[in-house]
Amino acid sequence: MSSATRTAQGKGRRVDPQDRKRLGQLLGDAERRPDLLIELLHLIQDAEGHLAVGLLAALAEELRLSQAEVFEVATFYHHFDVVRDGEAAPPALTVRVCESVACELAGSARLAERLRQTLGTAVRVQAVPCVGRCAQAPVAVVHQHPVAPATVELVQRMVLTGTRDCPPPGALGGDARTGGAGTDFAALRELLAGALPEKSRTNGQAPSSPNGELELRTAVCDAIDASGLRGMGGAGFPTGRKWRIVATQPGPRMLVVNADEGEPGTFKDRHHLEHGARRFLEGMLIAAWVIDAERCTIYLRDEYAGVRALLTAEIAALRSGTRLPGSWRLPPIELRRGAGAYICGEESAMLESIEGKRGMPRLRPPYVAERGLFDRPTLVHNVETLWWVPEILAGGAAAFAGRGRRGHKGPRSFSVSGRVVSPGVKVAPAGITLRELIEEYCGGMLPGHELHGYLPGGASGGILPAALADLPLDFGTLEAHGCFIGSAAIVVLSQHDSVREVAQALMEFFRKESCGQCTPCRVGTAHAAELMRAGQWDVPLLLELAQVMSDASICGLGQAAPNPLISALRHFPAEFNATERRAFEDRSEPRALEEAK
Repeated sequence: MSSATRTAQGKGRRVDPQDRKRLGQLLGDAERRPDLLIELLHLIQDAEGHLAVGLLAALAEELRLSQAEVFEVATFYHHFDVVRDGEAAPPALTVRVCESVACELAGSARLAERLRQTLGTAVRVQAVPCVGRCAQAPVAVVHQHPVAPATVELVQRMVLTGTRDCPPPGALGGDARTGGAGTDFAALRELLAGALPEKSRTNGQAPSSPNGELELRTAVCDAIDASGLRGMGGAGFPTGRKWRIVATQPGPRMLVVNADEGEPGTFKDRHHLEHGARRFLEGMLIAAWVIDAERCTIYLRDEYAGVRALLTAEIAALRSGTRLPGSWRLPPIELRRGAGAYICGEESAMLESIEGKRGMPRLRPPYVAERGLFDRPTLVHNVETLWWVPEILAGGAAAFAGRGRRGHKGPRSFSVSGRVVSPGVKVAPAGITLRELIEEYCGGMLPGHELHGYLPGGASGGILPAALADLPLDFGTLEAHGCFIGSAAIVVLSQHDSVREVAQALMEFFRKESCGQCTPCRVGTAHAAELMRAGQWDVPLLLELAQVMSDASICGLGQAAPNPLISALRHFPAEFNATERRAFEDRSEPRALEEAK
């Protein structure tokens, strides 16, 4: 490259006036803020099909950021294609084929290979992690338009007809209390007022008065506590307690919704947004009111283009048509777009992404409830947790809690995929067993398939054998067997599936999705994936790597990455040779397993 195109002394690339002009055309009247960096990168990627380094330099100048800051963010996320000087731009059209567990079981690898042969070099065919439609496997995405289930013929037809964008889902379902443009929250106020203790309703104290408002907030938290509602994103922290913790922090406080459900096998949040967006928004605004949130931010995974269009319309309707009673106010609501990074499902990594940075998990403490988004106290929830809130307040905490089985509280949404007749999102009692879930909600196993094993919590939750299919599915019930329920992403395996191969594929997934920040995860997942590709596993070394990852990784990705590996060795000995079995049986057992037993 000539010296005329770069400044001296490593100060960065000089901005070409043509790149500066083109950037202005692409961004239009979009707000220029450093925390909106990822949103602005999407505008460029969507229009150009890639990110040329000249435009990145111009964007850095526009945002008053260093070029290194912009470049490191642009190269961190899977959905951005950075094109350096001298490199060819990618084809104008990309077809993404899901390679996660459910799609792999349905033949996605063969589908991807046939698509490469059929579509030729004019179309880029990429194998990608879970795209959130596991019940319709195998899945392909033509630009932003999902094809599910996908065949070569359907994808080819989509390519030839020029269909690219995903339309918003059709009619909203399950929102009997809301409709039309905007929402009248006077009805919601009456609903919440019903949660007030009887003495407050009879002493004439108005809910809109300071004392009445405080008591109402307390009563709502009490109702959420009594319902047993816990965080449905995977951690299972009691929701009411979380609200109280954040509400006691000094303001301004933030509320962030984690709708970046990248866990392979998980698609329940997409389902609830497609069929109950207003109910979700209602739950979000109740939580925002309880903690007196200054702002609400929804972080939505990039694969959900149709949901993004739907939420954009619903949020606009809220702003234009909502009538708020008393002292209530509608906080600003921002919809942020992810960019294809599984790590951003971790709450602190998500906050970093919302701030316009790489999605790198933060060290704790401090916790996000104390110092979260923009260093402010932040309440973080996933979609399903908030989706349940209106139902609890409308029907009563006792009624909600009573919908569980075996002493467990409430219903929960199970994302079920794999070898069952009727996969999909199943709203079933907490504490139901896998065998009951399959028989009562999924139509049984597919013909010719017998239950062999299952993933109870997606990629990170481990793998259990059919012999343990009568365990209650809920928080705290599977840990004794080295697994956990997490976000309730259930992938059902049959006798035709190799758990050994599933565990290997999941380690490859963790290797690709590691953010690289900490050595135990970055090196551990890569080395473990390499060892698992061998014909015979070096079990002692794999267990040593597993212990290091579990003990020393910064966040849950590295800590949970060994779970499928250890589960396969522990629960499926028939899939390993005598040497591998003996090495596992004779091991100096890692503390994590000793404590789990």
